[in-house]
Amino acid sequence: MPKITFIDSDGNAKEVDAPVGLSVLEIAHKHGFDLEGACEGSLACSTCHVVVDSEWFDKLDEATEEEEDMLDLAFGLTHTSRLGCQIKITEELDGLKVTLPSGTRNMLVD
Repeated sequence: MPKITFIDSDGNAKEVDAPVGLSVLEIAHKHGFDLEGACEGSLACSTCHVVVDSEWFDKLDEATEEEEDMLDLAFGLTHTSRLGCQIKITEELDGLKVTLPSGTRNMLVD
């Protein structure tokens, strides 16, 4: 089974199983990581923003225009930022590393 490493905002890394077909957001929730996902993967927020390790970024499918629009709202945006709900695990992503940002912007809550 593929693995993914989550790195929290304090720099602590934890490797977990990453079943093929699940999103990074779903895997984070399954393992209790603090990744909000307020819109539940419907591309209506940026609260599942993750920073993909640069060695893995080019192995991902390109972001859609809708994802790019939501990323513009993300807290701590970087050139390797993606939405966790849009990264689906494949065998080729075995070993993926993502960092959880120190905060989020939830535009869905007043």
